[in-house]
Amino acid sequence: MTGPTENPVCFDIVDDHIALIRLNRPKARNAVDGTVTQAIAELVDRTEADRDLRAAVLCSTSEDFFSAGADLKVVAEGRVAELRHAVYGFGGLVDARRDTPWIAAVNGFALGGGCELALSCDMIVAGPEAKFGLPEVKRGIMANAGGVHRIVRALPRHVALEIVATGEPIDAEKAERFGLINYLVDKERVIDRALELAHAIAANAPLAVAGSLRVARQVGDRSDAELRRLSSDEALKVYESEDSKEGPRAFVEKRKPEWKGC
Repeated sequence: MTGPTENPVCFDIVDDHIALIRLNRPKARNAVDGTVTQAIAELVDRTEADRDLRAAVLCSTSEDFFSAGADLKVVAEGRVAELRHAVYGFGGLVDARRDTPWIAAVNGFALGGGCELALSCDMIVAGPEAKFGLPEVKRGIMANAGGVHRIVRALPRHVALEIVATGEPIDAEKAERFGLINYLVDKERVIDRALELAHAIAANAPLAVAGSLRVARQVGDRSDAELRRLSSDEALKVYESEDSKEGPRAFVEKRKPEWKGC
């Protein structure tokens, strides 16, 4: 793994199958500007195009903060359009339709757009000092990158509505208790635990993981009948793959499967 550079977003490949993506604007507390948005969008394309990459971890080069959200200097200058990718939305991520699972590894605060980046990931690992919040209402604006509805889906309704209406954040302990985060670990272990989770995902058949997530992500958006049809369609694609034959064969032969992703 390389050390932080002057790039606003750092990229590394871990053990061939996992992308480690680190926000790297420490002086701006990882506020999202146009360069961050463009960099993340390019990495979304990269992780989707590389069939060897089976999971991605999004984190910070600093243990003190994840992201302060939108760069308000950019907003104040009337350049808010720079923060949204034409296809992938705010930060180059929140509207991206992905097959690759993303895991947010959060130390310190994830506020506003930073919270929305974390919520757009499939799983969250956090340290004890992590805080998640949508403070936009305190500044006369509104969180408009998925946070308002995603946080209601992720938390009990009344808890989420308090966060939305007051702009006050939720701490890591409460976030874990209500299921917003998957794992609460020591500050020094956040990225390592996220990578362990990524390794657990990468050990599985990538087509099966992608198909399963395509169905699971749409719960709440579609009826049960629609989800059943979608699940059947996705399962058929998986059953027709080489990996669907490799899995049972490896089990019978008592060895680890060698996934081809096809």
